[in-house]
Amino acid sequence: MNLLDPKLYINRELSWLKFNTRVLEEAEDPSNPLLERVKFLAIYGTNLDEFYMIRVAGLKKLFKHHIRVTGPDKMTPREQLKAIREYLHKEKKRVEKDFFTLFEELKKEGLFLKEYDELEDGEKERIDRYFYTNLYPVIVPIAVDATHPFPHLNNLSFALALKLADTSNPKNSKYGLVRIPRVLPRFVHLEDNTYIPIETIVQAHIDSLFPGYHAISSTPFRVTRNADIEIEEEEADDFMELLEEGLKLRRKGEIVRLEIGVSAKEELVEFLKSHLLIQDEDIYRYKIPLNLGGLWQIASNKNFPHLLFEPYTPKVPPPLDSTDDIYTVLDNQEILLYHPYESFEPVVKFIADASKDPNVLAIRMTLYRVGKNSPIVKALIDAAESGKQVTAMVELKARFDEENNLIWARELEKAGAHVIFGIPGFKVHAKIAQVIKQEGEKLKQYVHIATGNYNPSTARIYTDVSFFTSNKEITEDATRFFHFLTGFSKKTKLSTLYISPFQIKPKLLELIQAEKEKGTKGHIIAKMNSLVDQDVIVALYQASMAGVKIDLIVRGICCLRPKVEGVSENIEVISIVGKYLEHARIFYFKHSNPKIFISSADWMPRNLERRIELMTPIFNKELSNKLLDILSIQLKDNVKARVLMPDGNYVKRTPRGKRAINSQLWMEEYAKIFYENSQKSTTSKAKRLALRLLKES
Repeated sequence: MNLLDPKLYINRELSWLKFNTRVLEEAEDPSNPLLERVKFLAIYGTNLDEFYMIRVAGLKKLFKHHIRVTGPDKMTPREQLKAIREYLHKEKKRVEKDFFTLFEELKKEGLFLKEYDELEDGEKERIDRYFYTNLYPVIVPIAVDATHPFPHLNNLSFALALKLADTSNPKNSKYGLVRIPRVLPRFVHLEDNTYIPIETIVQAHIDSLFPGYHAISSTPFRVTRNADIEIEEEEADDFMELLEEGLKLRRKGEIVRLEIGVSAKEELVEFLKSHLLIQDEDIYRYKIPLNLGGLWQIASNKNFPHLLFEPYTPKVPPPLDSTDDIYTVLDNQEILLYHPYESFEPVVKFIADASKDPNVLAIRMTLYRVGKNSPIVKALIDAAESGKQVTAMVELKARFDEENNLIWARELEKAGAHVIFGIPGFKVHAKIAQVIKQEGEKLKQYVHIATGNYNPSTARIYTDVSFFTSNKEITEDATRFFHFLTGFSKKTKLSTLYISPFQIKPKLLELIQAEKEKGTKGHIIAKMNSLVDQDVIVALYQASMAGVKIDLIVRGICCLRPKVEGVSENIEVISIVGKYLEHARIFYFKHSNPKIFISSADWMPRNLERRIELMTPIFNKELSNKLLDILSIQLKDNVKARVLMPDGNYVKRTPRGKRAINSQLWMEEYAKIFYENSQKSTTSKAKRLALRLLKES
């Protein structure tokens, strides 16, 4: 059997589109509250924006330069672009139907979406006052003719295209634009929970923007540009200056998509095409308001709590809920948290306490996506200002977070921290923090390793694993890791942890091979965001052919084709999309010692070969059992899990007479019961009780 046969692989881009369709399915799911469904529609839209800015833009560039570089499925860039366009043009109708369905249902709840022309006279008067007070001074009317060139439109620019007639000479027509800046709200909100798309308000006041002219026709439109930054790090001494220049170039990238109102007159479409140099295949005509991401504004309405998921408060489990400082706890035991069911606050406390502790000499961390107003970075700044040695690896190539990371990097440098801006040729994606304390004449080290970012905001909606330890082998590896980041080293190997691009992939292949040798007794469970790497897929195919049972929980892209006769019959792939974004990477190998690993790395070439990542073995039996419990309950999910079929499509699991198991809600209940009972009994007893109560419920 040729395991490199392209038929055994699902195209990466088409697999991603299937993932975004699963997000769309959540917007369609009547068991989700209405405003949560609106959120999923917003997520679908923002996901698609990024896909076009990065993936489609990249394919167009490959095609333009006659490059036929392909993945293991062997589809050419041209074939992929054709398939993507066909998929999205077809799905557009579904999106429009979902949009209208949702807002018909919201209307019954007293939340309305109306165009300006649908408003009552009194409402129009209020909106007219709003226009002249809040919009008129900010929006930009633009004439386009021989003396007024077509303007540059930034990425994701939103505007109106117009054909105007001179009121004194109707035969004299001109073209123009009205730019609607991003600082303005996508929808204008009236006090009675009515939302009006901003473009319909502007369209009603064109005469005020172009005195002496009236609009013959108009249409809203939105452009998407290539937003991938190309940085040749060796070309500049100051990497930060180079990145800032790259961010400016992002706004000027080639236009790769045009979204436009479905009722746009052909003359306006031709006007835009002639100036934007866009192909017909990349023009999407919508019956619904453009920019689905703008629906976050409506979904965030606080007047309808019954239309949102029931709020969940993350728990601080014992012993971290005691008054002891976290370092005293870590002197005696290791801690593993599963966010967002268990609170991210101990991670913040780990750094905040270190910044104030006079015995702490040094703090080192990697920062990938930390968010705005980060309490962790503020604690690092306080620590640096108080004289502690602070080393921060700030990844300036964290896509779409570059500007935010630049700001924090400047602040840290100003405070006296040693700031590193990455490794030439590699993106640092590992999530690790180290604290070094002076205890008498000895140094004591503590480490936190995670699968997700040091971002308290996303930690409330992303599922991730946090691991705290003072284990000497791991803390010494952490020191070696940070020395690798700050110094010169062509190749670094760690003793207990595994680092990519040097160690993780070989170790994974070794672990898969070991299970293969056990034949039908072998078992692999792997949870990740994406599975793309061909070498790993081939190894999994070989293990499956040897009889190994393989369960994969892959949220997003999966290029492996399961259940193919004679090749992957023993492999099942599920994807869970629900209330929380599944982001943790957890790997189980039945015959390994230890059996469980956590990692910042997905099984993709970029993570295994072109990024600095960490994979951490979990030796503690209680903690590894906790992770195995998490994997086991996810494998039982029959509410939010979709099963990948051999043809690349996903089929939603249903209970079919069995107990309905939504793994995310199950974890919420488990964390609540465990926390409540841990106040009354031992940790192990509380865990057993929580499991029993959930089984009985």
